[in-house]
Amino acid sequence: MKHGKLDSLGVSAFCESMAMMVQSGIQMDEAVALLKSGSGRGGPLEEGLVIMQAETEAGKGLSAAMDSTGIFPEYAIRMVLAGERAGRLEDVLFQLARYYEDQKTMTGKLRNAVLYPVAMLGIIIVVLVVMLAMVLPAFSDVYDNLTGSLTDSSYAYVSWAYALCRVALAVMVVLALALAAGFFLWNSRQRHVVERMLHKIPFCASILESLGMFRFTAALSTFLASGEIQDVAVAESRKMASCHPVEERIDRCVSRMDQGHGIAQAAYEENLFEPVYGRMLLAGERSGSLESVLRKLTGLLADHCADLVDRLVGIVDPLLSGILMLAVGLSLLSVMLPLIGMMNSMG
Repeated sequence: MKHGKLDSLGVSAFCESMAMMVQSGIQMDEAVALLKSGSGRGGPLEEGLVIMQAETEAGKGLSAAMDSTGIFPEYAIRMVLAGERAGRLEDVLFQLARYYEDQKTMTGKLRNAVLYPVAMLGIIIVVLVVMLAMVLPAFSDVYDNLTGSLTDSSYAYVSWAYALCRVALAVMVVLALALAAGFFLWNSRQRHVVERMLHKIPFCASILESLGMFRFTAALSTFLASGEIQDVAVAESRKMASCHPVEERIDRCVSRMDQGHGIAQAAYEENLFEPVYGRMLLAGERSGSLESVLRKLTGLLADHCADLVDRLVGIVDPLLSGILMLAVGLSLLSVMLPLIGMMNSMG
């Protein structure tokens, strides 16, 4: 496929459309044909639907048809296959639609949380460069032409302005390079290095753990909706967490489940979730509505992650703005003090 894989939003839209058609009792080959007829904007999905139509008309299932296109994530294909085998394809497709929609939302939130400080750093660097290259030299030229009116202390103020701007610029450049390096490592095989460093920052560690719990809970909900047994569902969902502290807690839950405990009881005893969420899970398991509780819990965790990211942006915004105003304000004050002194002496 020359267009590559579908993004999370595309997978979500496909799964939801297919789920509604399956819910309506439409045959799989007809559902794919209907979806194909409504797509005319090009891209990987349209090309994939052409292949899927041929595969389903040949009698293959939805999971096999999806796999043949090469545009769907392996996780989605595996979940659809499990749903077909358990006779719960409709439930799995709706779960996948919600899962990938939430993934898209989380990815967008995190991208904005990174792009905003990067943009602010860029603005600060540009302002400081302008200060050093144009503003401060202009004041220095004026003072050089008025040498007789300046004292050594007046020149010291100008020197302090230069020093302050240079130090602030150096710090901002280092931060920008650190962000660039972190972004590069995050998208490479060295992602664990960035995660290990972020876990040393309390607030960032909270965000990473919340994201890990969200991914785990969303995957667990989908696995259980596909009819998978709890032990296998928890073990497979663990792979989606991508967060070492969360994986350690899940491993302890698996050990308790090996001793005969249910997932809700094991999660509550090992504090896998916050106490209020743990009690929700216990109530859901005892009432036979574990899947619906997990779906509700997934939504709550998604909202919690979004709130944490918004709070992080709320902290970074005034911090970087304050640094910019402090550096520029003190620099301008330093070069203005000699002028104020001259005006006082003339008065």
